[in-house]
Amino acid sequence: MVGLGNVWRFPYLCQIYGGGAFLIPYLIALVFEGIPLLYLELAIGQRLRMGSIGVWNSISPLLGGVGIASMIVSFLVGIFYNTILAWVLWYFFHSFQNPMPWSQCPLNENHTGYDLECEKSTPVNYFWYRETLNITPDIETSGSLQWWLVICLASAWCVVYICFIKGIESMGKAVYVTATFPYLVLTIFLIRAITLPGATDGLVYLFSPDWEILKNPQVWLDAATQIFFSLSVAFGGLIAFSSYNAEKNNCERDAVLVGVINSATSLYASIPIFSILGFKANNVYNTCLRQNILALTNHFHISDQSITVENYEHWFEYLNQTFPDQVASLHLRHCDLNKFLDESVSGTGLAFIAFTEAVIEMPGSQIWAILFFIMLFSLGLSSMFGNIEGVLTPINDLKLVPKWIPNELVTAIICLIAFLMALIFTLGSGNYWVEVFNSYVGSVPLLIIALFEIIGVIYVRGMKTFSEDIHFMTGKKPNIFWTACWRVISPLMLAVVLVAYVIVQAQKHPTYPTWNPDYVSEEFPKPEVKPYPDWVFAIIILLCVLPVLPIPVVFLYKLFCRLLKRSTNRAELNPYCNEGFEIETQKEKYRRS
Repeated sequence: MVGLGNVWRFPYLCQIYGGGAFLIPYLIALVFEGIPLLYLELAIGQRLRMGSIGVWNSISPLLGGVGIASMIVSFLVGIFYNTILAWVLWYFFHSFQNPMPWSQCPLNENHTGYDLECEKSTPVNYFWYRETLNITPDIETSGSLQWWLVICLASAWCVVYICFIKGIESMGKAVYVTATFPYLVLTIFLIRAITLPGATDGLVYLFSPDWEILKNPQVWLDAATQIFFSLSVAFGGLIAFSSYNAEKNNCERDAVLVGVINSATSLYASIPIFSILGFKANNVYNTCLRQNILALTNHFHISDQSITVENYEHWFEYLNQTFPDQVASLHLRHCDLNKFLDESVSGTGLAFIAFTEAVIEMPGSQIWAILFFIMLFSLGLSSMFGNIEGVLTPINDLKLVPKWIPNELVTAIICLIAFLMALIFTLGSGNYWVEVFNSYVGSVPLLIIALFEIIGVIYVRGMKTFSEDIHFMTGKKPNIFWTACWRVISPLMLAVVLVAYVIVQAQKHPTYPTWNPDYVSEEFPKPEVKPYPDWVFAIIILLCVLPVLPIPVVFLYKLFCRLLKRSTNRAELNPYCNEGFEIETQKEKYRRS
């Protein structure tokens, strides 16, 4: 019901697409893709009592690649998700300081004033981009490994490993804390955020849709993949977890309840974030007006306090009509609240910047900062449980590791490999790579996997057999809504979004926002948008294709083996051409442990 996707990923997607415009495709995707797929995964895992590899091989050996694809996506997503936990630890360690390190700008090198980059943006932005990430101007400038992030990343992977060596029973106990504690902290921040000046402007921005944005297939793709991220659908972890459920568990109730509360949590988390964005934009707007007021007051020798923020528009119109040339020569800034809301911080740092801004405004800020980052860490852990389970279970099912090697050692090796790969995110350009992984690893591959999951269960296993499975578990057959979604609506929507996205992306080169203090002074801290270099674009294509490559490879291999057996009628001709992997069910493993 609650994970890192709710507090970190959902609000920043809302911000990118202008708030309300994202909510419409998100809710449509929830009803017709997210909840039906969640129900399907919970039901098939609970009925067949296997992990993702075992389930798809049991349905048809030709679909064995679907489980492997889910495993690869889980691994790649887990790599960059744990980097967010590293950032959380860095902020957590700094939360004990008084005053907060992000509450004021540091002095410049000569100690004659404040740092220029910080003054041009804000102390909160400066701490995120310079003190935490030490970000480079673009993705081509790699920079060096930031030692503080390397230490935090190693610590985050150690915590994940400790949680996993105890197995699923201890994990279940940990989730009682990681799933309930966030609601308490979010409620506290909600109460504080909505009382800030300008909060209503942010909320209006959140719930006011820009209908033009809905024509962009990217919005619909991100809405669908956000549902998959929030619910952990198509990652394989849910199938593994549901195989531990009681055989007669009501998985329909679970799917609806989890799906609805999950999305409600995303909206609940967005309200304080957008209230804070409204507060930030309001501050920038008032600062802009005061700068213009100062320029007008000095030039026209108007007495102090005559022009205020409230009557600025009236004075500006009067002076502009009376002395148009003189007003034009002042080069006053154009102060537009909606423009500042559009240009307010976005991207992977949204939750960090927005909530730390709120913490500064709260009495006893250290306590609230510590609480918030403990909450964010617990959210990240609960998300990582599903990702790592989606990797470990298939490895056991595929028998890639000899039985004499203990599970603790296998988990340690996986965590070590993931840590070494994640070092790319601790470079000066690391944040750009996090955005690449977040945008492309968890988008097209998830849609393709979800499409094959529906085809496998409904059209290969058969709707009739699956209905009987659900009747056996819940005591009733699926109603017309579930049947319509599984048969037509869900696969059709997935296919249309996928095709439209590929067509649109093929017509343009992808771009990304950068933090560049040397950008045109009037524009900074507005992000400078740059096209991805060709070599990065090649990596993006690889990240989209590589995870789903096992689906056609396994399909063709098994098909070739089947044809070979028919032509020779001798299975011993190729001992590797068996009709399916030897699967040890989760239930047997659980009993043995």
